[in-house]
Amino acid sequence: MAGTASHQQPTPERFFNAINAYEQTEAMKTAVELEIFTAIAEGNTTAATVAKRCKASERGVRTLCDFLTIHGFLTKEGIQYALAPDSSLFLNRHSPAYIGGAIEFLLTPRLREAHARLTEAVRRGSTALGEGTLERENPDWVKFARAMMPLMHMPAEIMASELRKGGEAHKVLDIAAGHGIFGISVAKQNPAAHIYAADWKNVLEVATKNAQTMGVADRYHLLPGSAFETDFGEGYDLVLITNFLHHFDPPTCTNFMRKMHTTLISGGRAAIAELVPNPDRVTPPTAAAFSMMMLATTPNGDAYTFEEIESISTNAGFTRVELAPPQIGLDRLVIAYR
Repeated sequence: MAGTASHQQPTPERFFNAINAYEQTEAMKTAVELEIFTAIAEGNTTAATVAKRCKASERGVRTLCDFLTIHGFLTKEGIQYALAPDSSLFLNRHSPAYIGGAIEFLLTPRLREAHARLTEAVRRGSTALGEGTLERENPDWVKFARAMMPLMHMPAEIMASELRKGGEAHKVLDIAAGHGIFGISVAKQNPAAHIYAADWKNVLEVATKNAQTMGVADRYHLLPGSAFETDFGEGYDLVLITNFLHHFDPPTCTNFMRKMHTTLISGGRAAIAELVPNPDRVTPPTAAAFSMMMLATTPNGDAYTFEEIESISTNAGFTRVELAPPQIGLDRLVIAYR
């Protein structure tokens, strides 16, 4: 009998928390839109003062701040609220690492619709929205480019620094460049490097502005169009393939990597940044759970393990594939050598 007391009884709490998880999504969206985190960072630490700063009702702010405290984004002592460390770094508009703008992409209507139709996607084994996020000239990728750069700025710097250990880059192909920050970071750390940015024309407009702002426009060249159809030429010593392969099935990835192999010089590198789950496909949680996003939003995409990326790369002709040690934000860096 003494042993049974240590075992918790089954409870429906986890079920209710999962079903109601949309409340956390909406609470975060509201907190970002009202600048709750920024208000607290500015010294407004009670519901009354936050409400005044954010032009909202005191009752509404108190309820929201308590909810955010429950979920670990705020702390509370008496009636005083404070930012949790990650909220202070990432959700205060005055922080250089602010990422609140990412909601403009992460909560686009099409992404939300894809998950609202998840039952159909599970039955089909594919997104319920036709081509999903892979539609040509998809305007959501412009939102991605504008909204996600702050989130990717630090990972891009880490990745560029890691790649410099293998030698200075000169001619660099940046696949699905988006906001351009990965190629721009390589350009800033390699003064002789010219970046050739590939993406849809509407997306490259964002990358071009960022290259101008960061002072590398004279070494930044555009290759608009489909990454599968565009003739990239050859002679590259480095190809950046950031958060791209997960949109496609392994045969498509292998064919694409074969194309990348032909663009590289002998000894050239393909730098692949991806959310990489362990072979058990349930750890680490964020990387492993990304496969659900791919099921909901793409016809055949997935989150690939290192072993799967290695197989794709070697089948495409690469001679050596390594998992680099540093974490690249949420991603890992895989380097494939020609």
